[in-house]
Parts: sequence; C-alpha cells; structure tokens
Amino acid sequence: ACALGRPPPPSWVAVRCPPAGACFSAHRANASYNAARDACGRRRGGLAWLSGESELRLLLGLLAEAAVPVSALFWVGLKRNASTCTHMGDPLRGFTWEGAAGEGDPQEVPAALGQWVKEPMRSCLTVRCAGLHLLAGPASSPSWGWKE
Repeated sequence: ACALGRPPPPSWVAVRCPPAGACFSAHRANASYNAARDACGRRRGGLAWLSGESELRLLLGLLAEAAVPVSALFWVGLKRNASTCTHMGDPLRGFTWEGAAGEGDPQEVPAALGQWVKEPMRSCLTVRCAGLHLLAGPASSPSWGWKE
C-alpha cells in the first residue's frame, strides 16, 4: 500500500512494514486522488487502507516522518461513491476503503479510525475522496484526522 501526499518535494520516499501484512510507503508529491492512485499502481501497490489501530499507528509514524516540518494531506484509499450518502454516525462517515478485500461489504471500523479534521460534505450525489491530514508535531503523538 502507499500513501501519496502533498506538498513536494517529489523525490522523497519512506517505507515501514508491520511484522505481518503489506508495507506502507509515503511519497510526497502534489497530486490529485486519481493521480495518487495511479502512481501507487505503477509501484505495484494501491492507496493505503487501514483495518485497525496498529496499522493506523504505523502509518501515522511514517507520515509524521514524511511531513516534517509542515502539515500535509496524504491521499489514502478512502472514497465515497455517488450512490452512498454521508452517514454522520459512522466513524468513516459512509466512506469505504477502495481496493480493500470484500469491497462493497460492510466493514467493521474501530472508533479510533473515526477522527475527522473537518466533517465531510453531506451528500448522496457525488463521488468524494478523503485523505489523512497530518499536522506537524512530535512523531510520538502526531495530530491527524480525515479530510475530504
């Protein structure tokens, strides 16, 4: 999995791997969601998606390292289809992980993954993407949240 973020420089890359499962890599570039997804695909991966808190902590550590010393928005595989409404009571607000196994099936989402910097626009009519917004700070406790 990879997370492609903003802002440049484009040549910066960092990688972290959990004991089991896919590795995460961070690539800094100024790109749209679709361009980020395509760039990850060219690297034989996909935009990152998280299934639990341990993956969140690993990704936050990687992104904190990548974003220093500025705040940054990193595209991850969070997407809400046009036919799906915003669900303010759900941790991911109706967004799902694009490319996750069993895509389209209901996903169990830990409450810890429901942190939003800014609530998403309420809609049932448009495709929306969300990224992980990381604010500069100590790598041990980065400030973060999802942002459309």
